[in-house]
Amino acid sequence: MRQRERGATFLGIVIILLILGSALYAGIRLVPVYLEYTKVARALEQVRDEHAAIDTNPALMRRSLERRWDVEDISSIGWKEIEIDKTAEGYDMIASYEAERPFIANVYLLVKFDKTVSIPQ
Repeated sequence: MRQRERGATFLGIVIILLILGSALYAGIRLVPVYLEYTKVARALEQVRDEHAAIDTNPALMRRSLERRWDVEDISSIGWKEIEIDKTAEGYDMIASYEAERPFIANVYLLVKFDKTVSIPQ
């Protein structure tokens, strides 16, 4: 009586390696996008910390944002694209943007970010 062999076939291993390789490649392509998002979030929080204790206005906040954008070298969103809204408690700075990176051929990875920081007055 013949025993049936068990185990992964060569084709099964190749498919698993392709899936893992694609996931690793996507991760490698997305790490810089998330690192830049942390720079955006840090810049907004630094502006909040700088302007929370003083009587401020949107023009002063934009100048602070411009300085931080130059230092941090942020390119996915411009400092002029940050929305500054007046609220009852002070100001809200909103960074809402999409980052698109090429993946394979004509397939792209799209990541959406939305960060809101409130500046009390």
